[in-house]
Amino acid sequence: MDLVFLGPPGAGKGTQAKRVASRLGLLHLSTGDLLREAVSAETALGVEARSYMDQGRLVPDTLVDRMVEEKLAGPAAAKGVLFDGYPRNLAQAQALDQALGRLGRRLEAVLLLEVPDADLEARLAARRSCPTCKAMFHVTANPPKQAGKCDG
Repeated sequence: MDLVFLGPPGAGKGTQAKRVASRLGLLHLSTGDLLREAVSAETALGVEARSYMDQGRLVPDTLVDRMVEEKLAGPAAAKGVLFDGYPRNLAQAQALDQALGRLGRRLEAVLLLEVPDADLEARLAARRSCPTCKAMFHVTANPPKQAGKCDG
C-alpha cells in the first residue's frame, strides 16, 4: 500500500504519518529525512545533494525523485510507503507516478490535511530544531526531556 499525506507546514503530516506508517507497517518517507540520511551516509546521491545544500540552494526535483525511486525499490518499502509531504509539485507527482509504475505499484490514496491558518501559525511559532542533529520538536506538544537540549 502506497499513500501520500499532503498539507502545509504545521498541519501534522509528519506526526500522523509516523503513527499511521508504524501501525500499518509501511515505510515513512519524508524527503527531508531522506536527504539527511543520504548526505550522512555519503551515498552518491547524497554527495550530489550536499553540494546544493551547502550553498543554501534547494535540491533539484530530479535529484529528490531519484532518491525517492531508489528508496521505493529497496526492501524497506516492500510493504508500502507513506509519503510525508512528497510530492510537492506536479513534476514530482508525475515522477512518482512513473516510478511506481516501473515497480508495478500505484498510490492507494492521497490525504490532504487542512488546518486553519491561526492554528498553523501557533504550531509553527512553537516549533524548534536541534542545531546539532536537526531533529524537530515542539516546545509544548513535544518538548525535549531537558529544556534547551536535544534528546537525540
